[in-house]
Amino acid sequence: MDAHPQLQEFLQAYGTHIQELFWHCRTYILNQDENAHELIWDNYNALAIAYSRSEKLKDAYCHLALYTNHINFGFNRGAELSQDLIDLKGSRKLIRHIKIAREDDIHNEALADLLKEALTLSIALNPTLENTEVVPSSLVMSIAKKRIRPKK
Repeated sequence: MDAHPQLQEFLQAYGTHIQELFWHCRTYILNQDENAHELIWDNYNALAIAYSRSEKLKDAYCHLALYTNHINFGFNRGAELSQDLIDLKGSRKLIRHIKIAREDDIHNEALADLLKEALTLSIALNPTLENTEVVPSSLVMSIAKKRIRPKK
């Protein structure tokens, strides 16, 4: 799937390392699920990209949040996933994440297993997501009027 044309523009606010790390994480996710839609929010304090089998955030199973020195690789229902695979961080009701600071952080069999588990859970909650005849798309969901971005 081609990225939305504005995504590259949004990424320009980040240093080269984070940009390259994002593309690596994106490829990793899309290689695991070629039917994923990419939902993009250029938020106040971070660029956030969710991956979902629909064009709705409620169906998203994972996301990336870009910061100055790392990316949070998050699971939208992470609190419900196997806790013995990876030490997920977070204390809220559902969302959990791991920090990705270098490419080697995602080359991990446990992360691949967790990603598959997250997708399986998302489909179990909404069985219509199993439909693989949908053409995935990259969509900008919102752009915050005021944004703080890292200093490169």
